Amino acid sequence: MSSEEVFPVENGKVNPSEERPRGILFIISSPSGGGKGTLIRRALKTVPGLGYSVSWTTRQPRPREVEGVNYHFTSAEEFGRMRAEGEFLEWAVVHGNLYGTARRAVEREIAAGRDIVLEIDVQGAAAVRQTLQNAVSIFILPPSFETLRERLLDRRTEMLDTVALRLRNARYEMECSRDFDYLVLNDKVERAAAQLSAIVYAERARRERQEGLMRRVLATFPLT
Repeated sequence: MSSEEVFPVENGKVNPSEERPRGILFIISSPSGGGKGTLIRRALKTVPGLGYSVSWTTRQPRPREVEGVNYHFTSAEEFGRMRAEGEFLEWAVVHGNLYGTARRAVEREIAAGRDIVLEIDVQGAAAVRQTLQNAVSIFILPPSFETLRERLLDRRTEMLDTVALRLRNARYEMECSRDFDYLVLNDKVERAAAQLSAIVYAERARRERQEGLMRRVLATFPLT
């Protein structure tokens, strides 16, 4: 649906609540333990009209993770079939497990005008940026390496060798942050969550996304 089709004028006024342009894909990455999941959950609760794209993975669920809510958990064989049939927008091996984003689900949400968050690793983020150049990428920074280490150990959901692997990979992931549109320092959750929400609102208000709205408003003005 084009932006020209989405702002009816009634009684000489435009109702922006009826907006239905294409949705925005927000890519959010961080090193493991960076806190992106916590910030995303807060944004989903506070920002109206923001949805979440559930990724697929071959890793085992962690305690309290729910199928279809946190991830779609699947076997390596089923993941391989989906990959071979082109069902993934992107996929990657991360910390020894397979992760992927369902192409149809993302395209359907965006076409319907819904803004969605994709929680993804830096490899997947790079692949999505190449495919969907209008995607908005946000990297969540931990305050320090030591804080990251403490967060991973405090989760108590993984073996120490897995934690060590995630920490080894963190330096590379941090260096990839320069490829993202925005950086959010997750030192204080409330402040970081507010900044993440502010980015969503700012991207929605970009002029190029609001051309249809501007023309509709302009149509209410008399010709001189």
